[in-house]
Amino acid sequence: MTAEPFDTVLVVDFGAQYAQLIARRVRECRVFSEIVPSTMPVAEMLAKRPKAIILSGGPSSVYADGAPQVDVALFDAGVPTFGICYGFQAMALALGGEVRRTGLSEFGHTPLRVTQPRSVLFTGLPDAQSVWMSHGDSVWSAPTGFVVTAESDGAHVAAFEDVSRGLAGVQFHPEVVHTPHGQKVLEHFLYDVAGCRPTWTMVNIVEEQVERVRAQIGGKRAICGLSGGVDSAVAAAVVQRAIGDRLTCVFVDHGLLRKGEAEQVERDFVASTGVQLKVVDASQRFLDALAGLTDPEDKRKAIGREFIRVFEQAAREVVAESEAHGESVEFLVQGTLYPDVVESGGGEGAANIKSHHNVGGLPDDLQFSLVEPLRTLFKDEVRRVGEELGLPPEIVWRQPFPGPGLGIRIIGEVTAERLAVLREADAIAREELSAAGLDREIWQCPVVLLADVRSVGVQGDGRTYGHPVVLRPVSSEDAMTADWTRLPYDVLARISTRITNEVRAINRVTLDVTSKPPGTIEWE
Repeated sequence: MTAEPFDTVLVVDFGAQYAQLIARRVRECRVFSEIVPSTMPVAEMLAKRPKAIILSGGPSSVYADGAPQVDVALFDAGVPTFGICYGFQAMALALGGEVRRTGLSEFGHTPLRVTQPRSVLFTGLPDAQSVWMSHGDSVWSAPTGFVVTAESDGAHVAAFEDVSRGLAGVQFHPEVVHTPHGQKVLEHFLYDVAGCRPTWTMVNIVEEQVERVRAQIGGKRAICGLSGGVDSAVAAAVVQRAIGDRLTCVFVDHGLLRKGEAEQVERDFVASTGVQLKVVDASQRFLDALAGLTDPEDKRKAIGREFIRVFEQAAREVVAESEAHGESVEFLVQGTLYPDVVESGGGEGAANIKSHHNVGGLPDDLQFSLVEPLRTLFKDEVRRVGEELGLPPEIVWRQPFPGPGLGIRIIGEVTAERLAVLREADAIAREELSAAGLDREIWQCPVVLLADVRSVGVQGDGRTYGHPVVLRPVSSEDAMTADWTRLPYDVLARISTRITNEVRAINRVTLDVTSKPPGTIEWE
């Protein structure tokens, strides 16, 4: 998925919940990584010319029927390989070692003892350290040629290495934060065992993607749907850097954005990139489509349907204008990220509008070829690319925001009045989080208006019957799982006081302290 001058590390996914995390940790070592399924034939893996391969953990027992195995041909190819947890056991089994269910399972924080001071993996690390374990089976004996380098109470072979062949493995999970020295272990494998070069930097990433886009589009024109979010903004900025004024961005203002965000797109993004922007104010059209709807799915579908229709019309106008000047618009820019690719199986296909709603596609007579300059990147990497391109911090560090916008943060019917109330409350919460220096520490903080709920309150000398809002601050790396953020009480107090003082329709502020799972980040 990338080209020279970067080394590539393949992360072979055996069904691990941490496969994406392993890939992220490799990239933090400034080495490019790509996730591939364990079902991929070895020949296809080797065709990608990897500098190294990492075998991930997984939920199975290596002896279970149908459990994924490692083709021994992988180890005969001469590519340095590192096994983690299940991948460690699968490596041991494939190379002639023994794996047993000893009855000594280990889960969570586990003391590890380094038994070989000259171990490459543990160079410079404490002989006694804490690691994160999650296993029932254990490697009983290492394959011939391997040196056992660490042990725990439940695994007398907790790590091994055969540096001469570029092979190593650990029973624990070095990729999680609960293994304090885990990143160093990964670095030792990547740099000292596999000989990877730490050349995958933001400057190189931008240069490579710009060249890829320039080669793909050639002398044609492209169109991009801007949502106001960081993904579409950075994707557009990369393409703008590559082809200049042959890119036209379309911003559909559906009237469901947060306070100041439409102006941010129209003013700050254009000022920082010089991009050609076509703005379509469709706020009344979306309000009309949402009238009377209270079911979350009905609202999502209505918003998605209207977006497709509005964008389709805008795209036709851009195409017609270009054709009038003898040019053709053949490409659609999307802010697809690497997790989207992994979770969808990495498939290719005709253009679907992903950047706003993940719904529908363009009609047959408006088919474009996709340009996805962020297709190899995780969210944190996208933000760093945005900084490298000079985008405003307000756009680069904007919290993830759902395509349907405030339409799904209002529980009940969406009206202009309710949107105005929620905008003000949301703006206050964001201002106070920023003032406290917390807006980069949390993943996002949805503010939800319970429009169909009222409660009694007292404001001034009078009794009120107003709406409650819910604060939903969460911390996450990828939104697959999340925990509620423990905000300081004084910050919560300021948010609550300001909202109830300044937004007259709201007389109660509540805090959602549910993790994901069982809850979701958004309420609808």
